[in-house]
Amino acid sequence: MRCTKAIISRENLEFNYKNIKKIVSQDTKICVAVKADAYGHGAVETARELEKLGVDYLAVASFEEGLELRENGIKASILLLSLCTPEDFINLFKYEITPLVFGKEFISLLDACAKSYFSCNERFSVYLAVDTGMGRIGCFPEDCGEEAKLISESSHLKLEGMATHMALSDSVSCEGISYTKQQGEAFKKAVENVKKMGLNPGILSAGSSACAINWPDLHFDMVRPGIIVYGYYPDEITRDYLLSKNVDFQLKPVMTFQTKVVAVRHFKKGMSVSYGRTWICEKDTCIGVLPVGYADGLLRRFSPGLKIFVNGKAYPVVGRICMDQCMIDLGDDSDVKPFDDALIFGDPSSTGCMQTAEDLALLGKTISYEVLTCVSKRVKRFWQ
Repeated sequence: MRCTKAIISRENLEFNYKNIKKIVSQDTKICVAVKADAYGHGAVETARELEKLGVDYLAVASFEEGLELRENGIKASILLLSLCTPEDFINLFKYEITPLVFGKEFISLLDACAKSYFSCNERFSVYLAVDTGMGRIGCFPEDCGEEAKLISESSHLKLEGMATHMALSDSVSCEGISYTKQQGEAFKKAVENVKKMGLNPGILSAGSSACAINWPDLHFDMVRPGIIVYGYYPDEITRDYLLSKNVDFQLKPVMTFQTKVVAVRHFKKGMSVSYGRTWICEKDTCIGVLPVGYADGLLRRFSPGLKIFVNGKAYPVVGRICMDQCMIDLGDDSDVKPFDDALIFGDPSSTGCMQTAEDLALLGKTISYEVLTCVSKRVKRFWQ
């Protein structure tokens, strides 16, 4: 079995989920995002663990992601966060996947399809998507009343709730805070427009990870955490920032990405490493070869700068990261031997790896979400 693997911690997943439960009211539902293969952690196994913990909803980004969960025995309610095409409507009904909807044409098409699938008294639950400033999907607040009415007057649809998404809730800038407040007010107006029609707006949901931990006024009836479930803070909402607001919210990274040193080679001064000869030995040294590369999720742009931990010590990656391999400079006095474990990122408190996916994100000028979801399918996940 290939030695490059991702170790997924049940204990850390449970720790994070329970900490989220502590910061929301007892009546607030939790919808965990398991889209993108649970941010690279493995959607099915993650969903199983979350079901054991009593999660209310699971959120996916495509019908296929929801289908994978259902085919593997997941019973929890599933919310589809992206729009699907009419070809998938029947499957939404069949597999009980609740979609976001908006727009008269989309709602009418979905209802017509539901009419051909359900008996005369059955109704299919949907969430009305509201665009309060994300600029992605959803009706505008002023149109919510009419679109909710269209759902209520349809033959086979039922308004289960309303949902919006925040564009800057993970920002601590004055602009970000102001815009998030503006979006929150716009969502409240949207809800009022539905109530003015004499309709029950159902479950209200606005908050992702940043809202869950930093915007209690935006919890409404259901929060939708994603990245914090997997052990990382959302962008500018860091642990230090939360502590400055007297919020002690801790997280533990759930994934450890690791491999092994498969060869230790002696190089003379002037010899080069990897494509393009971008790194040349300035003195005699030892080079460790690792069977992990950008096809596994160790992005090419991480070098130069990336370090990998072997036996508790950091060694720099040298030369360009290849598709399937990379090399580290061990120096001339290293005690590293072939088949020693090499840790790329993980939980510093328990794995011996002194860097996290956030550290790699800073190096690659990206976010932890991308680092995690880039760990490819060929990297086997092991739960423990």
